[in-house]
Amino acid sequence: MRGGHGGKGSASFRREPFVPRGGPDGGDGGHGGSVILEASNDVADLSLYRRRKRWHAQPGRDGAGGRKTGRSGADVTLKVPAGTIAFDADGSLIADLDRPGATDVIARGGAGGRGNVHFKSSTRRAPDYAEPGLKGEEREITLDLKLIADVGLVGPPNAGKSSLLRAMTAARPKVADYPFTTLDPELGVADVDDVRVVLADIPGLIEGAAHGAGLGQRFLRHVERTKALVYVLDGSEVDPWKDLEVVRQEVANFSRQLLERPHLVAVNKLDLAATRRLRSRTRRAGVQFVSALTGEGVADLMHAITKLVASAPQPPVGAPAKVTKLNVRQAGDLVVERKSYGYVVSGERVERLVERTNLATDRGLSRFQSDLDRLGVNSALEAAGVKPGDTVTISGVEFEYQP
Repeated sequence: MRGGHGGKGSASFRREPFVPRGGPDGGDGGHGGSVILEASNDVADLSLYRRRKRWHAQPGRDGAGGRKTGRSGADVTLKVPAGTIAFDADGSLIADLDRPGATDVIARGGAGGRGNVHFKSSTRRAPDYAEPGLKGEEREITLDLKLIADVGLVGPPNAGKSSLLRAMTAARPKVADYPFTTLDPELGVADVDDVRVVLADIPGLIEGAAHGAGLGQRFLRHVERTKALVYVLDGSEVDPWKDLEVVRQEVANFSRQLLERPHLVAVNKLDLAATRRLRSRTRRAGVQFVSALTGEGVADLMHAITKLVASAPQPPVGAPAKVTKLNVRQAGDLVVERKSYGYVVSGERVERLVERTNLATDRGLSRFQSDLDRLGVNSALEAAGVKPGDTVTISGVEFEYQP
């Protein structure tokens, strides 16, 4: 992501008949556009950003004579699904777009340079220099998506979660008689008594899922934002309650908070004799027996889910995201380092001064030297032992030091 560079200020003078000394009238450069992430329900996934890797905002236009300010560059707004999180190149969280309409500026555009009209003074009537625009921020980010749902369907592979989602909603996930049919989470929406509930079918969890087995970590993160969980079991298994213990242990290993989330247990495949026998001898409270194939018990399960979601508290909000921006020093920071090839001067104000100065003109260079002295750069260099003729580097620009 890269914000647009700011436009250059103009160094022009008013030229009109009968106005012999019109004075400076250079306009400012326009601001560069920014790159913005926006969460939207119009986008279902992040596939667009697999196909296109680079996004640049428009630069600002240069200023012109007559005090004309250059046009600002247009922002680039990238729509992502609600639930998208963005990481910096070092893995730091920089944005958490957890609801539709949430926005975050990822790469800010650079400010436009000032025209020469700003440098007019009582002793400097005709300044012939203007500022170049500042560069836009540039950064590399990783986008990740956590689905937003009210209820997460979790359970062992082949328990019938996808079939149950099809039975309860209009979603049509892939269904087949083998484990790990679902390789990506699926969302479905159910309307019960004028209440809308969003359900997420999470691919099957096996022992060790919280540590990455069976791509468990990739899937478990999608239920972190849900209000409630429904543990779906295969009632025809020899010991479905052991499967429940395994799944709950993996959820606990992934997140203790997630384990304490309100939940129901749904035992699927009531159309099979083994499941019916299990129901006849089960004394566990809060267990719903259903058949995704015939629809038996599905309506009761949906009403139970609706009540559970209505009474469930909002998922706990984690600590505020630590937003990492480009390194910015304190305004008074001035560091002089002695290297084998000369001296390197760094600091937010002096580096900004280099960016803001047009060094190609004599007047600009003269002003730059005066500002260096005002900021204490010359004194700092002399204290560090600089000698006439030594190379001094500031923000990638080399100078020859002369007292």
